[in-house]
Amino acid sequence: MNNYESHRQEKLAKEHIARKKRFIYQIALWLSTIVGIGLIVGGMIYFVSRQNPALINSSATIESAFASDDWIKGNKDAKTILIEYSDFQCPACAFYYPLLKKISEEFGDNLAIVYRHFPLPNHQGAKPMAYAAEAAGKQGKFWEMHDMIFDNQSKWVAQSQSKIKDIVAEYAKLLELNIEQFEKDFRSKEIEQKVEGHYRDGIKAGINSTPTFFLNGQMLQSPRNYDELRNIINQAIDENF
Repeated sequence: MNNYESHRQEKLAKEHIARKKRFIYQIALWLSTIVGIGLIVGGMIYFVSRQNPALINSSATIESAFASDDWIKGNKDAKTILIEYSDFQCPACAFYYPLLKKISEEFGDNLAIVYRHFPLPNHQGAKPMAYAAEAAGKQGKFWEMHDMIFDNQSKWVAQSQSKIKDIVAEYAKLLELNIEQFEKDFRSKEIEQKVEGHYRDGIKAGINSTPTFFLNGQMLQSPRNYDELRNIINQAIDENF
């Protein structure tokens, strides 16, 4: 092979290698562009979802109108309604309890908060405490008993059924209720059926844990903190104006 032919083949080999490198570079650039776009889109989806948590599923809705026996905090004529299905023994419900009090104070007449019972089967104290709150409600002090139960959850949560009954009787005395009437209502079929009715309605709506929130009839993902809950409600109020 003469020098010219050798030089020509060497040049062709270098050009082939250069073309291969350019091809690999273009593929890498193309892939990185796709990944970059994916990350941007994913980030946007995540950001939007955190700003406005999606419904858990489109069928998880309830009637947003009040029931005749609902316990309502705030403005009954408000266009924005937050319904909570809760369990007095649930630690997560105790976590949200002060957040909801603060939310109620902040939004005032622009929001109605509804409390409904969803006593989980594995919480032996949930039903007695629900009965106690309802019995206190018969004397106009549902929310006072509600607050007392959550404020003291850590003190009664590990107690036996019989001890819990003694504890709620003590709470009734502290709230200056008519004790005879309270105990009668606490044992009544009417209250038992109301609590059971709330639970059955919750099951029909797809609830399987507490607390579960419905905002204007739509089930929400549980907000992680006060600011998230506030932002969700703010948006709903803005949409109703």
